[in-house]
Amino acid sequence: MKLYYSPTSPYVRKVNVFAIEASLDEEIEKIITNPWIEDASLLTDNPLSKVPTLIMSNGTVLYDSPVICEYLDSLNPGEKLIPAAGIERWEALRLQALGDGILDAAVLRFLERKRPASQQTHDWDSMQRNTIQRALTYLDNKVREWNADVTIGQITVACAIGYLDFRFKEDNWRQGQPVLTNWFADFSERSSMQATLPKTG
Repeated sequence: MKLYYSPTSPYVRKVNVFAIEASLDEEIEKIITNPWIEDASLLTDNPLSKVPTLIMSNGTVLYDSPVICEYLDSLNPGEKLIPAAGIERWEALRLQALGDGILDAAVLRFLERKRPASQQTHDWDSMQRNTIQRALTYLDNKVREWNADVTIGQITVACAIGYLDFRFKEDNWRQGQPVLTNWFADFSERSSMQATLPKTG
């Protein structure tokens, strides 16, 4: 398998954490890519020019992160990270959606900050920041309900929070979220999270 990736993309980190947890990381060849520049190879495989993009062994192309993780879990030789059925499945997928929603809002904030100052919109930034804050408050109230099994939901939330630390450290998301703070500190010690820390950008 081949994975187009950017070392600072939180969606890529999610896939990489998932691959490590599923004992599949060594089976994936990683191709560093800048999706903001029209790379001919990436565009051939993904007209959206987005990472992560995974090329299966038979040449089939998969994107985006939820689809790639679903595929990786089908190859997972151990405990599945996406429950197959029942309320556990829907709770894990819902938590993934919430984590992806935090990421979507955070990435929009980051992109807004890259625009010329005269074109930036304070109200837009505030709206995305409020979305993130509501989600964090919700998570802080729900952490105690999570069981010890690692799922796609927990992985996504951890990568989303890690991205807040990476891009918006000054926001101090930990303030007012003591339970979530403790959970994230523990989860961050996992080897999969340590191995995928963003280092540049």
